[in-house]
Amino acid sequence: MLTLTSPVEIWAHRWPAGVKLALLCAGTLLLFSLHGILPLTVALVAVLALIASGGRRFAGASLRMLRPLWPFVALVALWHLWLRDPGGLVILLRMATAVAAANFVTMTTRLSDMLAVFEWLLRPLARLGLSPRMIGLAVALVIRFLPVMQLRSAQIAESWRARSARRPGWRVILPATMAALDDADRVAEALRARGGAG
Repeated sequence: MLTLTSPVEIWAHRWPAGVKLALLCAGTLLLFSLHGILPLTVALVAVLALIASGGRRFAGASLRMLRPLWPFVALVALWHLWLRDPGGLVILLRMATAVAAANFVTMTTRLSDMLAVFEWLLRPLARLGLSPRMIGLAVALVIRFLPVMQLRSAQIAESWRARSARRPGWRVILPATMAALDDADRVAEALRARGGAG
């Protein structure tokens, strides 16, 4: 699996994972309490400044990881332009700010640290017979598999383009799904070989 943690160490890497996740939650709640275009623009600029504080290499990697967001931005923008609804800009500013902030936290936090926070938060569920470790591991696997799935889908689409002049479109959905199931089987086998998730 690919890691989302940036190899470029910045000041935020030294902050505890729990503090960063708590600030992300509080910031997202604050973000959704803002309604005007000006305060939302200020919030986006603040997050971009936070990303820029890590230096050119960190900022470049962070912006590259936000590339999958652009199709959603285009779709929302076109929909609201067609409806002639200016509220689309508010949605786009919120979405870009929230995703960029979450990306910053993910890039500066190790998986093991995030997993420890999830387990601590889920500890009360142990009284109900649920394993906090298993739930935390499931959340961590979802976070880490997203870039793997993006890469695999891009490879399948590239293979299609090498063999056909037509656009791949919906035709890559089935191979991408089969690849995801195959990856899930291999990860499950690896976990079983190591004695499970504990």
